[in-house]
Amino acid sequence: MNELSRLKPPAGATKKRKRKGRGPGSGNGKTCGKGQKGQNSRSGGGTRPGFEGGQMPLHRRLPKGGFTNIFRVEYSIVNLSQLEQFEDGTAIDAEILAAKGLIGGTKKPLKVLGHGEISKKLTLKVNKISASAKAKVEAAGGTIEVIGG
Repeated sequence: MNELSRLKPPAGATKKRKRKGRGPGSGNGKTCGKGQKGQNSRSGGGTRPGFEGGQMPLHRRLPKGGFTNIFRVEYSIVNLSQLEQFEDGTAIDAEILAAKGLIGGTKKPLKVLGHGEISKKLTLKVNKISASAKAKVEAAGGTIEVIGG
């Protein structure tokens, strides 16, 4: 007999769903555990999340804080330790990093940070690079081309 046909979940892992409104013998018939009348017994009844019965809700009682800087630039971040996987002499830009899955995509500008070590001569085409990363890449014999953006 095939082992796959004997597979079943362990004891206690599955539970039967509660069938409401199926007669008095079920213990959950007629009103389905909703009581007699009132807002919560009606179809579509109930209140939205966060509603406090007309009292000023918590999210409106608390003060607002901070602000969002509309000029903030969000960068795709790559560390030197991640660049060690590339071959010696490779020209690295956002497209290559996105294809390897090291960054999410090419929409954000690219910044290289200096975490980790690098031993290969790489040509980096980036929007920004930290001072420590720049020093490590140049010490390994690599070149850096800062592109606009």
